[in-house]
Amino acid sequence: MTSPYAAHFPALRSGFSYLDNAAGAQVPTHTIDAISQFLSSGSCNVGQPYPASIAATELKARARAATAEFLHCQPEEVMLGTSATALTFQLGRACSRLFRAGDEVVISELEHESNATPWRMLETQGVVVKTWRARWPEGVLEPADLRALLGPRTRLVAVTAAANSVGATPDVAAAVELAHGVGAWVIVDAVHASPHHLPDVKAWGADFVTFSQYKVFGPHLGCLYVRRELLPALPADKLWFVPDDSPQKFEPGTANHEGLAGWLGSLAYLREVLGGGQPGRAGLEAAFRRIESLEQPLLESTLERLLAHPRVRLYGPREPKGRVATFCFNVQGVPPRAVAEHLAARGVGVAAGHYYATLAAQALGLMPDGAVRASLLHYNTAADVDRFIAGLDSFR
Repeated sequence: MTSPYAAHFPALRSGFSYLDNAAGAQVPTHTIDAISQFLSSGSCNVGQPYPASIAATELKARARAATAEFLHCQPEEVMLGTSATALTFQLGRACSRLFRAGDEVVISELEHESNATPWRMLETQGVVVKTWRARWPEGVLEPADLRALLGPRTRLVAVTAAANSVGATPDVAAAVELAHGVGAWVIVDAVHASPHHLPDVKAWGADFVTFSQYKVFGPHLGCLYVRRELLPALPADKLWFVPDDSPQKFEPGTANHEGLAGWLGSLAYLREVLGGGQPGRAGLEAAFRRIESLEQPLLESTLERLLAHPRVRLYGPREPKGRVATFCFNVQGVPPRAVAEHLAARGVGVAAGHYYATLAAQALGLMPDGAVRASLLHYNTAADVDRFIAGLDSFR
């Protein structure tokens, strides 16, 4: 059965089952057309009085405002860059100039390395880095375990909104409340969560949030949210004339204007196709309610079938609640890469390795080979799941 959304996603028309969505979502025609239209009308930089430059200037402003609607914040709190990883490293460099020897940072064990390495690098200047251990093999982060790690020297807590490895969804708001209770900042990695659940930085109360547009049906871009009150005092490697309170301080160089155009196309897809045509944040909220309703039966079916499979060992939450449709597992007696190759030959794309979630892989004893990962989005179908499970059944 073809996805009802295949008409909007050219890649889905091939019939291949894309189950490596955690590495990047497919893009709709809204996105592709928006990129083409921008480049066709004139690829120009911002700030000049001729029409194409004016269009580029307005485009960047619209992309910032639209991203603020997506995150539920103000446009001046949105920094647009090449990737979430690059932006987190920039924030890490800023914090390296503010933190002192003996200060403490807490990193959850579910973090992608983009939200771990920049903070571990602070150890070279005497910052103490602690790990908020998960409860394995389910990969659950208990707030009580975080509370025990916090103290008067805690400066920052790094936590994911959804683990790109085992799919667990920690209680971000609880983590923020605990961290703020000792005066610490919180950076939330919403990269893996954002195609499944609409981010809400206000509800979380977070100080910093990252996400990647290419995980949300868009081009290869990244975004960093910085709470407005914190931005002016954060050091940045910036051109001297860029104001300290401007988001441009974390946006060195020329922006990827065609990418920003494509991102606006992705948001249009969400509102127009999934959100019933409603504008603004309301349209996105409606779109993500639809996304969650489409993903839930796929999540439940895949989870049930993997748990019942005689040769599969699943890591991560064993109930639908508290997770997204991302499944980390191994097949008994078969290396993860061989499983991925076997499935690829049968028209199913999955990942194999540690997917940059090395802390989780180490905790599970899976390094260096890692595990297999299948990750579904709203455009996947029951037929994709059937093909995936049939591929696992075909091992001899």
